[in-house]
Amino acid sequence: MWRTHVEFLNALAGQAWQDYIFTSGQIVFAFALYFAIKDKSKPPLKTSIPTAAVVTMFAYAFATLSLWVSLASTSVVAVMWWTLAYQKWRQ
Repeated sequence: MWRTHVEFLNALAGQAWQDYIFTSGQIVFAFALYFAIKDKSKPPLKTSIPTAAVVTMFAYAFATLSLWVSLASTSVVAVMWWTLAYQKWRQ
């Protein structure tokens, strides 16, 4: 584990290139999901719940691989999918 924030930042700088590729994709998904969250129409629960569950599992997998930036960005996307599921359930 890191003792200081400098060690943490150095660890991020040395991450695998795949970490940044996954994160780039998650940023695009998060941008698109933002508008879905704000819109009145929501995807069906049969879509949002499985997607949220799988994306949550992806976040866990990234954590086990020490892909910390991907973990963070994928967690944001997972929360957004769970939010969409909740919003649809409330409709």
